[in-house]
This record gives sequence, structure tokens and C-alpha cells, in this order.
Amino acid sequence: MTQKAFKMFLRKLKAFVPRSLRPQLRHSYNQYWRRLKAPQMRWGFQDANGEWRPRTRVSDSAFLQHQERIHIADNVFVWHYTILDGTGTLHIGEGSQIGAWVGIFTHSSHLAVRLLGDSYQRFPEEEKAGFAIKGVSIGRYVFIGAGAKILPGVSVGDGALISATAVVSKDVAPFEVVAGNPARVIGDTRKLDKPYLDDPQVAELYREWRKSISVVE
Repeated sequence: MTQKAFKMFLRKLKAFVPRSLRPQLRHSYNQYWRRLKAPQMRWGFQDANGEWRPRTRVSDSAFLQHQERIHIADNVFVWHYTILDGTGTLHIGEGSQIGAWVGIFTHSSHLAVRLLGDSYQRFPEEEKAGFAIKGVSIGRYVFIGAGAKILPGVSVGDGALISATAVVSKDVAPFEVVAGNPARVIGDTRKLDKPYLDDPQVAELYREWRKSISVVE
């Protein structure tokens, strides 16, 4: 049933509903359409190389451009209204979390649109003069806050934290915390994590995923 048809049904039904029950009816109507239109998280993702990632969750409102060039490991989370651009190939490591309204871009037409003018649409991406294509790599267990932007060519190291609304145009080393526009280093995630490592179980899980990282402590 369409929303318009449902409204007409409610108008006809209203005459038979006591006034005391009408607020509840309206509430139920609003809740129904909120649930119907709300974006949903979808379990499972087929990686660009054909591998199935059963624990990866990607919102059905996320936009994936050139999905055939987007490589996402398992246990990754991509929240609502995020853009993942695979034009220049995008790699997202295991366990990383990407917030809502994030943009990760692997191409830019900021030069090509002026150089080619009215003929811009005639050329394929790889033949557009000034059309920048640079891959992006996001490491393992990276957190990218809501509204952040990752620009073409950037590499983000394992365990890094990108603050909400940050604009990242340079590489981020493992465990760095960056914020601002342009993003700059403001901290280290290892310092944020330290108070929680008194719990032996947490400490063991933390050490497990870091085994393959060679970073000077």
C-alpha cells in the first residue's frame, strides 16, 4: 500500500475511531512509515575479489561507486549515507568502522571539469585530462567518525582514529588520532586504550590483532 492510499484509508477509518484513540492511531501510522523508510544495516558483503564477508555490515543507504574495485575485509562496519568510491581502488581492512555521512574518495575531477569544458562527458574516466585517480587504503581496526572525508591517495594505518568531520589529505600513521580541516595529528589511540588494558581479557584481545604490526611503542 502506498503512503497516499494509506492516508485515504485512515481518513475513512477516522469516523469510526473514538477521539481518545486517535493519537495512538496517528502514532502507529508515524512509526510504520519511519520503520519503512529508515535505512537498514545489511549483513554480509561480497568483496571485489569474490570473497564473501559474512560479518561485514554495510548500510543499504551507503553508495558504492565502482564496487568491483572496492575491497572490504571481514567484520567491517559502514554506517548510513556514506560514499565509498572505488574508481582508483579502495581497500578497507578488517574490523574497521566507518561512521555516517563519510566520504572516501579515490578520484577527483577538479581539474578535468575546467580543462575539458563541454566535452567532459565525452571522455572515459581514464582518458580525461586532469582527472586524478589515486587509490585509498584504510588499515585494520580504524575508526572514521561521522562526516569525515578521506581524499584520493591517502593511506590510513592500523588502529588510527579519524575524528568526526575531519578532512584527511595526507597519510595517517598507525594509531594516530587526527582531527580538523586539513586534518592534523592530535593524539595517539594507544594512550586512549591504555586505561582499559587492566582487564586481562581485553588486554589479550587487544594484543591478538596487533601481533602483525611493527610499530615502535
